[in-house]
Amino acid sequence: MAISFDNLRKGKKYVMENHGERYEFQVVDMPEEGSYLVKDLHTLDVFLLNDLFRYGRGKDFDMQEL
Repeated sequence: MAISFDNLRKGKKYVMENHGERYEFQVVDMPEEGSYLVKDLHTLDVFLLNDLFRYGRGKDFDMQEL
């Protein structure tokens, strides 16, 4: 069962699956309500979480805490 975006906490690590791709990330900051700045755990790139699902959520969408 996917967790809600409201349950994301700064400093915690999560894994998200969407459209057959798997992302492992850590929440770095929450600059404004509903916006999350995250760091990819493998590439160390920093980006907004909204960039991962801007094209929609697939049938396989799932997000869990690591």
